[in-house]
Amino acid sequence: MKISFGPPAIPRSGALVVGVLQDRVLQPMAERVDKATGGSLKRAMSAGRFKGERGQSIVVLTPHGIGASRVVLLGLGKPDSFDALAAQNAGGKVVADLAHSGEKAVAIAIDPPKGAKIGGAALAAEIAYGARLRSYRFDKYRTKEKPDQKPSLDAVTVMCAGAAEAGRAYAPRARVADGVYFTRDLVSEPANVIYPETFAREARKLARLGVKIDVLDRRQMARLGMGALLGVAQGSAHEARLVVLRWNGAPRARDKRPIAFLGKGVTFDSGGLSIKPAGGMEDMKWDMAGAGVVVGLMMALAGRKAKVNAVGVCGLVENLPSATAQRPGDVVRTMSGQTIEVINTDAEGRLVLADAMWYCQERYNPKVLIDLATLTGAIIIALGHEQAGLFANDDELAARMIAAGLATGEPVWRMPLGEAYDRDINSDIADMKNVGSGRGAGSITAAQLLGRFIKPGVKWAHLDIAGVTWSKKDTPTVPKGGTAFGVRLLDRLVAEHYEG
Repeated sequence: MKISFGPPAIPRSGALVVGVLQDRVLQPMAERVDKATGGSLKRAMSAGRFKGERGQSIVVLTPHGIGASRVVLLGLGKPDSFDALAAQNAGGKVVADLAHSGEKAVAIAIDPPKGAKIGGAALAAEIAYGARLRSYRFDKYRTKEKPDQKPSLDAVTVMCAGAAEAGRAYAPRARVADGVYFTRDLVSEPANVIYPETFAREARKLARLGVKIDVLDRRQMARLGMGALLGVAQGSAHEARLVVLRWNGAPRARDKRPIAFLGKGVTFDSGGLSIKPAGGMEDMKWDMAGAGVVVGLMMALAGRKAKVNAVGVCGLVENLPSATAQRPGDVVRTMSGQTIEVINTDAEGRLVLADAMWYCQERYNPKVLIDLATLTGAIIIALGHEQAGLFANDDELAARMIAAGLATGEPVWRMPLGEAYDRDINSDIADMKNVGSGRGAGSITAAQLLGRFIKPGVKWAHLDIAGVTWSKKDTPTVPKGGTAFGVRLLDRLVAEHYEG
């Protein structure tokens, strides 16, 4: 979709979107259009239940007196609660409402509400950002769509007084949107297209942005002693990979230790010999979403030239049952030297991350390490599909991530860690077992295992994104399907606390 900025003016063709505050208060451009059309906007509002509440909209078709083919009245709600996230949602709703309308172009004229938390060029940039996020569509395998089934809208112009300034403000947001798109593409692809080797091939595309990329194969990982990660992969014909992405955007920083991001990349998870039920197993193509977010985040950081030194590590495996598959009861030795008794082969993501985390710390000595994983069904039982589960060994890091999540519409809820939970994964024959003793606290015991692979002094956070990686319904800036949850949150975290 083409995004552009221009001065406020009533367009001669296409759709026009104008803002209405709560209690049917027309914004300046809406007032201007209403006068030009003989009061058609006020008549349309009075004829229905439209009150100007946030998220409401009504359409006036072929209004007499102007060239626009339709005018959309978009409810903005109360001015004092209108912020950047509300602006993004407004842009997203415009695209959602008009995508299949037959319109090819839309001009959005939302004036900065008096008393709002955002205005000027930033407001225009956020509206454009929301429009871009919502316009994503994964349709490469749809070969028989009729023209009227495809989106018609392909151009959005956001009107504002400082169009050039708005364009500059939008530029870094557009690069973040690129990362979101890339992650959504990876997560949406079927497992016969994305597996460890091809995922690594896709990640190599970041080299054009200046990202340095290393890919470790099975033999290299075996020499490093990554028995936990390789144990998960041994049932598949597709060999494991470890992808390392490095962005050195702050080479003159006093503390050159990077911030590290790790992602679970199980490109398909059958559960192994502890096989999953058939119903819904097709969803397990997105069990690599943590790794997908890491790649998308690194694309965003490099694309907007973030002044940070960052490392992204993706542990890539396919978990399948076969004659060579890992068995329940097997004991694996990790790169750290610690041993894990595998009680359930479907609790595999923590095994992959354990070796990836240790490698990252040994090789890059990060000051902060954040991992993302579609790790447990238990987190969905606890939090549903509304928030990700956050575990952290540092209160300041946790608070920063919670704030970044709220600011980007990717909320997280902090979950507990503790000695009692940690004891629950002690094994009778190894250092630990990969699941707890019962059904309770499954997401917590999984996090406790990961915590055993964090070195002293490293600030660590774990995001369990199992419930938020894939959506079965649309939201203003996220069409149903792969969400790329985590890209915007972590980009915001870096921008606010780790650049410079």
